[in-house]
This record gives sequence, C-alpha cells and structure tokens, in this order.
Amino acid sequence: MKRGFYTIMSAQFFSSLADNMLFIAAIQTLLLLNGPEWLTPLLKWCFTLSYVVLAAFVGAFADSRPKGKVMFATNTLKIFGCAMIFLSAGVTIPGVESYWLVLFAYAIVGLGAAAYSPAKYGILTELLPAEQLVVANGWIEGLTVASIVLGNLLGGVLISPEISTRLLRFDFPFIDTPVDTGPEAAIVVIGFTYVIAACFNLAIPDTGARYGQQQTNPLRLLADFSHCFHTLWRDKLGQISLAVTTLFWGAGATLQVLTLRWAEKQLHLPLDRASILLGVSAIGITLGAVLAARVPLKKSLSVLPVGIAMGLVVMTLVWVKWMPAVYLVLMLAGAMAGYFVVPMNALLQHRGHVLLTAGHSIAVQNFNENASILLMLAIYALMIRMHLPINVIIVIFGAFVAGSMLMILKWNQANHRADPTLDQRIGEAKH
Repeated sequence: MKRGFYTIMSAQFFSSLADNMLFIAAIQTLLLLNGPEWLTPLLKWCFTLSYVVLAAFVGAFADSRPKGKVMFATNTLKIFGCAMIFLSAGVTIPGVESYWLVLFAYAIVGLGAAAYSPAKYGILTELLPAEQLVVANGWIEGLTVASIVLGNLLGGVLISPEISTRLLRFDFPFIDTPVDTGPEAAIVVIGFTYVIAACFNLAIPDTGARYGQQQTNPLRLLADFSHCFHTLWRDKLGQISLAVTTLFWGAGATLQVLTLRWAEKQLHLPLDRASILLGVSAIGITLGAVLAARVPLKKSLSVLPVGIAMGLVVMTLVWVKWMPAVYLVLMLAGAMAGYFVVPMNALLQHRGHVLLTAGHSIAVQNFNENASILLMLAIYALMIRMHLPINVIIVIFGAFVAGSMLMILKWNQANHRADPTLDQRIGEAKH
C-alpha cells in the first residue's frame, strides 16, 4: 500500500471515532432533556438525512478539488455541529423544546459526514489499482468498525457517572468554562478528537486525479445524478452489490439503536453499559472484514449466502439473556455482516469507477444506502410509537434481512443465467 493510504486511514479513523462517541453523548443529552423514547432513532435519522438530500451534489463537490481538502473542510463542519450540540442544552427558544435543537445540531454533523464520504471512498480508487480495492476496503472497513468499537465504548465511558465526575472536576486556571454536565464534558473531548482528524486531513497527499470542470447548475446536477443512478442500477454487477450494501447499511443503523433499546428492556442495562454491546458487535464486523480481505474481487459474489445467515442469527437475540451468550451472538452477527459487505463494497466501488467517476459513484451509493437507513429507522420509530414488544421487533427485523438477502441471491443467479460472462467483467479496466 502507498504511504498516503495510511494517512487516509488515520483521518477516517479519528473522524469516525468522534462521530460514534458523539452519538452516545447526544443520546445522553436527550435523556437529560427528558426527550421521548422515539427521538433516539430520529437522532440517527437526522444525521442520515443529508446523505439523501445532498446526494446529487456532494459527488460533484468531491470531484471538484483534491479530496484531502474536501475531507478537511467537511470535518470542520462536523466540529461546528459538535459545538452546537454542546450549546443546545443552554439555549432557550420560545415554543421549542431544547431536545429539538440537539437533533438539529446532530443534523449539521450529518451534513459534514455526507460531504466527507464521497471523498474518503473516492480517493481509494484514485490511489490504488483495482486488484487492491478488496484489501483496501478490508482495511478501511476494519478501521472504521474499530472506530465504532472504541467510539461506542469511549462514548459510554465518557458519560458514565465516574468519568463524568472526574471530567467536571477538571478546570483551566483562571478560566471559567461553561461545562456543567457529563454530556457537555464528553462533547469537549469529542471536539478535540475531530481536531486530530483535521490534522490528518491536512496531511493527505494530492493524488493528481482531476475530473475537469464540475457542473454547478442544480438542475443539471440532478439530471447528472439521475443518469449515474440509473447507470449503476442497470449494470448487472452494480445492481447486486448496490442492493446488498443498501440493505446492509439500513439494517446496520437500525440494529444499532435496536440493540440499545433491547439491552435496556431485556437486559436492564443503562446506556453507558449498553453501548458496550455495540462495541462487541463492531468487533465481530472487524473480524469479518479482515477475513473478507482474503476474498478475491472476482469471487466477491460468492459471499451472498452469509447475509441470509446473519438475519437468522439476529433473531436468536430474543432467547438470550446470559451475557456471554449475548456477546457471542452479537459478535457472530457482526462477523457475518463484515464478511459479506466488504467484498460487495469493493465490487460496487470498482463498477462505479469503471462506469462513472469516483465521487459520483460513491454519491449514488450513499443515496441508496442512506435512503434505506431513513426508511428503516422511520419504520422502527413507528413500531416504538405503536408500543410493539422489543422481541417482536427483533424477529421482524431478522426475518426481513434474511428474506431480502435470499431475494438478492436469486436475483444474482438469474443475472448469471441471462449473461454467463458476468464474472469475466469483474476487474476489467476503465474504458
């Protein structure tokens, strides 16, 4: 791997680490502000909304300038959103509950993340040859999930009563800081983590890739995005990988908030301890991603049956209460998820690079994946409003994932029957 690849990995790690710590701190802020339970999935929903609304524009933005500069600018926007969450608890607007300000501020962080994503993935196809994309994705997904593990764990640690008390005791000499609550102290630490990510962003090398003058007319950008969208969905390899990653990210975001609620209702764990379970699941994804790095790009479609098994494993959560068994099930489900999504992600990036440009293909991917997140989180929030038992929701969720993956498997088989030469196109160069 080229040296610049490791700088990209470091920038991604710290930015993602801060994102995940901030999610836990934002949930705790909502709890302190007495927000209703259904706001928790809406918190993630607000974060994701920008990925869908701005999908037609962020690809052009990512391709308009060196991607290291794009990553620095968008990471700075995350810092601004983080600061807004810090200030939201102390701001009073007549007729507006403070917890709505938390959701708005977290949406700003999501805006930065949405613009960050095409650059962080698009630069891989600029820097590395096609045969290294699976390994590169294994690394980036592994480190991203490692940041999720540490982010959830550190987020839980930072809001725990013991650490919150210690952080609140700390003060700068002769400076009266406005840090009065545990979540506020946690958010200050998270802000410094974003600053570390920004330093790595500045060190990312310019790959020299240029895509010419990018379109700035919104209507033409929408038309261009529509063309890119249909191009990927019409490609028989792109449509399968896009369907899998779309399902995976929608299910993964829902499982994240679902696990926290399940831990509260069935295991009677507070938020700081429930966040550990997210880390356990993420460890499994890391292991699966590492194993998947050995899957050749031409064999990427062979991992589809693992997705069916993952949905079935998730359903077993309704029967487990013994903590070692809980850890085992969550780690196994995570490992399966990491193993089947990494090759699919690499295949999708490769087809996007062959058919489109790096930034535009990632923007299409982000639109589909995050539209899935919005839909599945909205359905989950509705089920909470309907007061469905948590175990019923888990069974519905697991059955949906397993059934959807079975349909995608059949779809892929039908594509290969219609065109037996499909596998020969995997790994072909850009025309």
